[in-house]
Amino acid sequence: MKAAPNLALFEKAMLPHLDAAYNLARWLTRNEDDAQDVVQEAYLRAFHFFDGFRGGDGRAWLLAVVRNTALTWLRRERGSTHVSFDEEMHVPAAAAATVETKLVEGAKFAELRNCLDLLPLEFREAVVMRELEEMPYRDIAEAASVPIGTVMSRLSRARQRLQDCLAARLREASE
Repeated sequence: MKAAPNLALFEKAMLPHLDAAYNLARWLTRNEDDAQDVVQEAYLRAFHFFDGFRGGDGRAWLLAVVRNTALTWLRRERGSTHVSFDEEMHVPAAAAATVETKLVEGAKFAELRNCLDLLPLEFREAVVMRELEEMPYRDIAEAASVPIGTVMSRLSRARQRLQDCLAARLREASE
């Protein structure tokens, strides 16, 4: 019979990465409630398989579990629900901005968010891990189970698609 993982060690190694886990799940599932469910399931899986963790920074290992859990969830749920977005959760608060400045910044962020949401899943997860979670390429490669060159390629293509999308939306707005 397999021994139970050490709860205190698990909490020390994995709980600091709860926000990163939720952030990745949120972008992959595109839904706050679904992301919470995915993170809960991922943490249960991570605890169950914690004996496979070999130490060090647990973020890449945990985000791999979150990613795989989210991908499994997406395959199971594909096309069955409408996705909502909580604007207040993702729009940074501006300290002393005017209403006009807030509206302009909100519109720019909304466009970027919409363009990011249009990216294929593999590109979106790479951007989230690199740009939002500030993970090194090596850790992204480990979490996504792909070579580092694939991570670099996905990021390059994702950034180009984001640029193209934003440029197209700016052209549409100016017409």
